Amino acid sequence: MSEVVSSSDFQSKVLDAQGPVLVDFFATWCGPCKMLAPTIDEIAGEQAGKATVYKLDIDQSPDIAQKYGVMSVPTLIVFENGQVKKQAVGVQPKQNILSMLA
Repeated sequence: MSEVVSSSDFQSKVLDAQGPVLVDFFATWCGPCKMLAPTIDEIAGEQAGKATVYKLDIDQSPDIAQKYGVMSVPTLIVFENGQVKKQAVGVQPKQNILSMLA
């Protein structure tokens, strides 16, 4: 299961992390986000030790969503060394998400 990150720990958990970090920007009211959630949790389990996976609720942390220009959910962003490496909007097939982490 992927952990939820918020504005207060985004810097330490995502930007200061070693290796790739996938952040799923979601909203509790978003249907496509709910469809994508099992895939994100699966990837979190499979990538343990290689990449870190977090979810960020845009309604709880609107400042972070705004900072990274998240206009629609789900939005997936891969960070590496505190920088945005790759980004995708909408429900993605598992293979696409894995290739973002490669």
